Amino acid sequence: MARAENKETVGPAARMAAAVAKKMRLKKGLTQDQLGAQMGFTGAAISAMERLIHPVSDEMLVQLERVLGGGTGIFEEMRELVRLEKLPEQFRGYAPIEQKAVALCLYANHVVHGLFQTEAYARALIAGGHPEPTVERVEELVAARMARKALFDRKQVCEIELILDESVLRRPIGDGEVMREQLGYLAECSRRRNVNLQVLPLDAGLGGEYAGDRGMLNLIESPAHDHVTFLEIQGESLLITDRAKVSTHRQRYAKIRAQALDPRRSLGLIEELAGARR
Repeated sequence: MARAENKETVGPAARMAAAVAKKMRLKKGLTQDQLGAQMGFTGAAISAMERLIHPVSDEMLVQLERVLGGGTGIFEEMRELVRLEKLPEQFRGYAPIEQKAVALCLYANHVVHGLFQTEAYARALIAGGHPEPTVERVEELVAARMARKALFDRKQVCEIELILDESVLRRPIGDGEVMREQLGYLAECSRRRNVNLQVLPLDAGLGGEYAGDRGMLNLIESPAHDHVTFLEIQGESLLITDRAKVSTHRQRYAKIRAQALDPRRSLGLIEELAGARR
């Protein structure tokens, strides 16, 4: 159950949403129970939201817009701001850039890239982090990570390349069923027309050259066709816009891609590993 201490961690966007909701509720002469009934929530849930004991959820914002918004779109506009507040601090600057990208080139060498994680895989990964998060925080982060998948089906198509180190596919997170589902989801993603998924094999370094030794890499092309790099490690992040540095990262990514299995062989390996976990 959410505790009063949660008030200390509620961000300004969620505080604003709660304050506006309360003012609009009172203006309409509704009690918390009456508003809750119209929204599909209990009066206690509305009370907890207004008192900041339980931060406003994405679904609650959707229903607040329907019941109180009056066509203004005010709560709809708050949804993205509230979502951003729930993300880890080091990720907040990158999240909007990712969602607006026209192209992404991604390399992950420890775990499945967050954009491609299943809910169960993400939950197991986040819950096992350090410092250990609360159950409520785990669910917030899982929901925020799943919301990123809207990028896959955006009307303005985003072309996405993902290269996964083979060790990622073989490293069990959660249990066998979680990994089987995750591998199956990767195979499903690889069949999307706007996704190119490749695997960097474990023996990529046998020739004396291993392009993936510098770790994870995110290359983003903006709607204005600018290119930036995003790096994240040990809870810290770095957004790089310097053209010379980004160019080096793009060249390094090209070498990683050249050493990876082609998409067809990559899919075959993923399906083989998924079958082995049945």
